Amino acid sequence: MSLILRAHAEQQFAEELAELAKADTRPRPPNWRLSPWAVTTYILGGQLENGFTVTPKYIGSRRLIEVAVATLATDRALLLLGVPGTAKSWVSEHLAAAISGDSTLLIQGTAGTTEETLRYGWNYARLLAEGPSEKALVPSPIMIAMQTGKIVRVEELTRIPSEVQDTLISILSEKTLPIPELGKEVQAVKGFNIIATANSRDKGVNELSSALRRRFNTVVMPLPATLEEEVEIVRYRSEALGRALELPAEPPTLEEIRRIVTIFRELRAGMTTDGKSKLKSPSGTLSTAEAISVVTNGLALAAHFGNGELRASDVAAGLIGAVITDPVQDRIVWQEYLETVAKERKDWKDLYRACKEME
Repeated sequence: MSLILRAHAEQQFAEELAELAKADTRPRPPNWRLSPWAVTTYILGGQLENGFTVTPKYIGSRRLIEVAVATLATDRALLLLGVPGTAKSWVSEHLAAAISGDSTLLIQGTAGTTEETLRYGWNYARLLAEGPSEKALVPSPIMIAMQTGKIVRVEELTRIPSEVQDTLISILSEKTLPIPELGKEVQAVKGFNIIATANSRDKGVNELSSALRRRFNTVVMPLPATLEEEVEIVRYRSEALGRALELPAEPPTLEEIRRIVTIFRELRAGMTTDGKSKLKSPSGTLSTAEAISVVTNGLALAAHFGNGELRASDVAAGLIGAVITDPVQDRIVWQEYLETVAKERKDWKDLYRACKEME
């Protein structure tokens, strides 16, 4: 039994990637493990000619994924933009796994990210002892990706200070990384590219300069278009997480997932699904990722403190925590929703009671 809490995409889906590589007869860009068609099939799922089934990693627009994959086959970098919980990081990881066979070349953007994080650093003990040398150089994930012709991921690009972001301009334009201390440069090998993600609703972000934005092809990751699509995403991901965490609980019923997703969608839209009642929206995003978290947390409660079957009492606390991020304004929004919507739905009585008991 594996003790790894979360395997990398290329490890978790190694069999699928191997089967796709065997069945893939289409042209592949330089240093790509799979053709653009096979990468898209890996992301969206499908059945191969030999009958092997590839599971979907992303449920949504095929054209959107095709545009993302086609972008990476050119010399333009890819920016996945969207509100939290729209699977930007998830898609980024799987694109890197399918194209390069390696999703581990990653830079997590923060307010403390420095220019050295993007370019290279130094082993200072060796630097002081020997002076600047290749052995004292500590390559960044970007430098490694350039040297090996792989995809590198930059998460939360707009979290990085603007002056540090612009370090990427020359890398993306010239496909070179100068190392003036050594009087040399690293030239990118074919196959090198960058996938960046950015949150379009986060506070305190640093907008991209127009010069840097021009170097990226932007793909906006939308929220699921329909209730059923979002329900399927939550079902698939929560079941997968339940298996990975080895939770001794039954898979969640579609009815329970549908109620959670309905609540999130109605509060996001500020209107009930039938369009008859307007609602106030909370300050949080109520994303699909948060719905998955509510279900997964409920499964843990059901497994360890219940009979293993997901019930309203298991999801109530997670629901309240997801909705009420502002303890004053959001509480008012939630109370209004409970009394005017949830209370009036006959098959929601258990959920209404469970949420009231948590107050």
